Amino acid sequence: MELKNQIALISGGLGDIGRAIARELASCGADIAIGDIEEEHEAAPFVASLQDLGRGVVYTKVDVSDPKSVEDWISTISNDLGVPTLIIPNAAIVRISNIRQISVDDWNQQLSVNLSGCFYMSRAAANKLVERKKKGRIIYIGSWAANRVHKDIPAYCVGKAGLRMLCKCMAAEYAENNIMVNEIALGIINAGLSGEIMKDQPQLQESIQARIPVNEFIEPGEVAKQVLVLCDPNNRHMTGSTLLMDGGLSLGNSNS
Repeated sequence: MELKNQIALISGGLGDIGRAIARELASCGADIAIGDIEEEHEAAPFVASLQDLGRGVVYTKVDVSDPKSVEDWISTISNDLGVPTLIIPNAAIVRISNIRQISVDDWNQQLSVNLSGCFYMSRAAANKLVERKKKGRIIYIGSWAANRVHKDIPAYCVGKAGLRMLCKCMAAEYAENNIMVNEIALGIINAGLSGEIMKDQPQLQESIQARIPVNEFIEPGEVAKQVLVLCDPNNRHMTGSTLLMDGGLSLGNSNS
């Protein structure tokens, strides 16, 4: 797929999934604008690796839960690199705590990043596209937890459920502007918090893997391939949809 003249805006761009998405889109010709909460020197080696592909690459330290920071980020990228046409709100946090024990601060922080941050980023980017009369694609990184209760991560479940409806509302609002808005709902990833936990506890890894009907974890590169599908400029009709990528977990198999 050719993504020349496309500019991808990726939050959480230094995480496992964010890096995989950035590499995939860059390899297809897109310029890349990465946002994350790490200092610039932490991002420098990864930025250099993308620049080696001949792409324009910009890293910005940004907190997606701060709407002004997000607006400033997108305005700066639009002026310096170009208006982002592929918007991937990927930044997310998850902490283990049940509904009885979770603190108000923890609840608010998870929803601020996982839901409000996606709203701030996608709306600001969509409005910039409308202003410049450009087409675009927004791809939310969701979860099967949006419609399946996980008692140990209630704020994450609620945030991802809200993200699914945000996807539909954004799709309805911006369809007339040729901005297609979709979600990829992921199952269990061999990355991030789940990857770290499983790496340290092999027996837990085996137990979790046995719950997955296809008996395989999702790798970050596989997520990136599906993001690429939804970024296709020839995708002119799919909007407001959820691409479920969970290995069959949500089918309610007897081992879950």
